[in-house]
Amino acid sequence: MAGLNLIKSCESCSCRWMNFRHLTKNELQLLNLNRYEATFKPGEIMVKQGSPTSNALFMSAGLSKIYIEGSRGKNFILGIASPGKLILGPGAYVNSRHSYSVAAITAVNACFISVDIFKQLTKENSAFAESLIEDISIKALETHNRMVNLVQKRMSGRLADALLYFADDVFKSDNYDMILSRQDLGDMTSMAKECVVRILKEFEESGVVYSNSSTIKILDKEKLVQISENG
Repeated sequence: MAGLNLIKSCESCSCRWMNFRHLTKNELQLLNLNRYEATFKPGEIMVKQGSPTSNALFMSAGLSKIYIEGSRGKNFILGIASPGKLILGPGAYVNSRHSYSVAAITAVNACFISVDIFKQLTKENSAFAESLIEDISIKALETHNRMVNLVQKRMSGRLADALLYFADDVFKSDNYDMILSRQDLGDMTSMAKECVVRILKEFEESGVVYSNSSTIKILDKEKLVQISENG
């Protein structure tokens, strides 16, 4: 839901994208004049796959999932977006359409900034342009590695990857609330919900993790890493 801007400026925002450091005060002011804030409830769609890429998206609070809507109602979760990360798919520079959907997992506060302003800044500020290319390249490499792992690893290795991703990249903790449902975990690891439940139980019985409906606690991280590496 759109509302009044609560963040004073992009320059003072504590969750601003790290690559905004390459912008001058005047360029940051230009961003600030071409943005609007919105709030989303858990489950609400923030970006719809196939819709026009008129804005880049940043979150100042909350977590969301980025996913591809496949055929027959099956989704594939690419990753979790947290505050300070840029959400701008390759479609912005290809066909002006979003190549994935984004949905709020928790309550989210988000900032939308015109893609036209982004394109203007990349033409006028080479350091900003290079940082944008680097960000897109890192995400492409991460997606490439995930695709390889999904194809080559067994289900236990894929689930270990997902649990380590939440611990190391999302929450920075080995003890965290599992914000995804078991079905979502299946959508993230390309397996059925029943397989996720079974493998989690195996991990728990072997003393690798503790899990319940809402919590994951990694008890033996070294063992979990071995499962991930051995696939």
